Amino acid sequence: MPSLFNQGDIMIGGIFPVFEKEISGISTFKSKPPRVTCVGFDLRAFRWTQVMIFAIEEINKDPALLPNISLGHRILDSCASPTNTLRAAMTLASRPEEKELTLPCSPAISALIAEAGSSQSSAAAGALGPFQVPIISYFSTCACLSDRSKYPTFFRTIPSDYFQSKALAALVKRSGWKWIGAVHSDNNYGRNGVKAFSEEVQKHGACIAFVRTISRTYTMDKVLDVVDMIKQSAVKVILAFVPEGDFHPLMKEVVKQNITGIQWLASESWITATLLSPPEMYPAFGGALGFVPQKISIPKLKEFLTSISPYTDPSAAFVRDFWEIVVGCKPVSPVKRTGTDATLEVCTGSETLMNSQDVFFNVTQLRVSYNVYKAVYAIAHALHQLVFCQPVGGQTGRPCLNLSEIQPKEVTEHLQRVNFRTKFGDDVFFDVNGDPPASYDMINWQLRDGQVQHVTVGHFASAANGDYRLSFKEEEIVWKTGNKVPISVCSNVCPVGTRKARIKGKPICCFDCIPCADGTIANLTGAVDCTPCLQEYWPNERKDECVPKTIEFLTYHEPMGIALTVVSLLGASLSLATMIVFIGYRETPVIKASNSELSCFLLFSLFLCFLCPLTFIGRPTVWTCMLRHTAFGVTFALCISCVLGKTIVVVTAFKATFPGKKVAGKFGPAQQRIIVCSCTLIQIVICVLWLKLNPPFPDMVFRYNNKKIVLECNTGSEAPFYTVLGYIGILAIICLVLAFLARKLPDNFNEAKFITFSMLIFCAVWITFIPAYVSSPGKFTVAVEIFAILSSAFGLLISIFAPKCYIILIKPENNTKKHVMGKL
Repeated sequence: MPSLFNQGDIMIGGIFPVFEKEISGISTFKSKPPRVTCVGFDLRAFRWTQVMIFAIEEINKDPALLPNISLGHRILDSCASPTNTLRAAMTLASRPEEKELTLPCSPAISALIAEAGSSQSSAAAGALGPFQVPIISYFSTCACLSDRSKYPTFFRTIPSDYFQSKALAALVKRSGWKWIGAVHSDNNYGRNGVKAFSEEVQKHGACIAFVRTISRTYTMDKVLDVVDMIKQSAVKVILAFVPEGDFHPLMKEVVKQNITGIQWLASESWITATLLSPPEMYPAFGGALGFVPQKISIPKLKEFLTSISPYTDPSAAFVRDFWEIVVGCKPVSPVKRTGTDATLEVCTGSETLMNSQDVFFNVTQLRVSYNVYKAVYAIAHALHQLVFCQPVGGQTGRPCLNLSEIQPKEVTEHLQRVNFRTKFGDDVFFDVNGDPPASYDMINWQLRDGQVQHVTVGHFASAANGDYRLSFKEEEIVWKTGNKVPISVCSNVCPVGTRKARIKGKPICCFDCIPCADGTIANLTGAVDCTPCLQEYWPNERKDECVPKTIEFLTYHEPMGIALTVVSLLGASLSLATMIVFIGYRETPVIKASNSELSCFLLFSLFLCFLCPLTFIGRPTVWTCMLRHTAFGVTFALCISCVLGKTIVVVTAFKATFPGKKVAGKFGPAQQRIIVCSCTLIQIVICVLWLKLNPPFPDMVFRYNNKKIVLECNTGSEAPFYTVLGYIGILAIICLVLAFLARKLPDNFNEAKFITFSMLIFCAVWITFIPAYVSSPGKFTVAVEIFAILSSAFGLLISIFAPKCYIILIKPENNTKKHVMGKL
């Protein structure tokens, strides 16, 4: 295998993809297989080989690092092929044939710097791991290589894709992208990279719309299938986790079919690749974003690169290919070479690289090259720790270990403990998995002066505790859509007042927007669930805010409250006026015949009954709630007790007669007062127990209307309330029965008929009250109760006292004893 070789006391191997593709032939097994042929010279990979040589020479000149010990190198080409990488690794690990077989059987190299591709590194690390040969990769990022059980001697100076996936996912989250396509290479690098990325973005609520595989070895039909998927999909953001060699065929087809409007996200393997970023690629891939290790400038490297010449060492591998590409002519060679471009002129020998403007010589933005540089220094520091293990005679400059005794296992152990700072201020060390700390620059493809520039627009760094930070200046980024961040969603964000509803059979990023149910709101866009309002609140029309519910109670200011108040005061006034009339005409026959004392008690109780509704109107309070039902119960008990007393007097006066003496004489004023007081006292006791044990209280009721809070008095317990009503009902029924028995009194004295009629009205009102009370919503419950109170009070007032007032005020000629007594 062609190699770049230089002998040293300690040998370091290197494997680089100097050529992009291996041309595979068909073995017939009838002859020796042909030599591996590779095509597609990669200037960037060739520069990596030169950086390795430059770093080794720099170390050899450093008196403080491996003094008096020279490092040598042997560098082979992998052709970006895992099989060729494995062949190169086994070649480097084998002992040269000229060595004597009596020496200890150890690999020819102490450490290996390899490789760019993760699949290639996996092949090399898997093969050399059992031999304990340490391998440091400068560009393999697959997180799978961190598995120490499979790759115990693998290290790298580029962060793992685990961190790159976090960086890409953080960019997706910051940009608000939810619907993303992915293209990956058909190897460990691509598969593991997209897998890690998918897991990260799904944590942020994003979805992968499609995943397609691409490889440089694929036929054009497979490439066209991927292009068709991109054209048919509504995705506006696509991640390409692909090495530059695998991605190039797809890029050319995308440009050919003029597919624009896609915001491309790049893995570190191609975002800074010069081969993939000529100006003709910009219309389709302009604005691409990706993350790469931080750049650095290595002093004196440019002078070293410009000193490369095929005339210095005509047998040096790869140099003649480099010269043909950069200089554009074929150097004079004593040996005839195959595979050279016949169209190139033969060089004159006076050509120089000193004034070349090729990007190959731009050493101000080195990234992967710097990883190679750090890898060489990491090996050198590990060897220094191993060789100069302890001071001898007070001096530290003398080695304590014979160079022939160095074993790769020992180099691996010291690499794990390496911790130093480069001359550029970067700390170099490896964690338990052989990974370095993560630090990326965020790169954006921008067109400047007709050339695609890889502009740094942000930074990503991880911390030892697992945290990370992404920072970038959005105004400096050139997006595919211009200065505005592109939008890539399967479904538009749900507006406020709606929530997401999964569409069966589709990813979570595809959803319908459903209005929030009654009583719930969504005050943020893209809400997954609607939030219930507190009980005292209700959603507004847009269902994005909870507003206080309308407070409802029967007020003095509304028409119903005004009407009931006027009627109540009117009834109280009529009761009071009637009482004044009765007092003023108390000596007249009509008043005397109707028991003036009980009549005044009855009018007073009716006066209180008419005032009771005033406690039902207005905002309920603790005192009004306790007063309204108890006052109503006591006043009506007093009222019916008076009617009962009048009824008993009438019945005994005209129906209960005994020989020699009328029973009516035993029901004088004292007995009448006892009846009224005792019947009323029972109701008072019931009300006192009610207030003591479970009193009424103001309450907020939500069941009547979702948008209203009804303030009403909770009875505390239904039993006392219906006991109060029941007791009044019992008194009313007794009065009705007794009055009914005395209904056929003389025509001129018809008070029994009036009492019977009033009791019928009273009972009818309160019988119809109960179902109306139960079924009436909100403040109408209070209105029904007030109406029942006023109706029954007016029924008593009008039925009992209107005829008497008519005689007293309108027909005074009938207000005589003769007319009142009539004829028996």
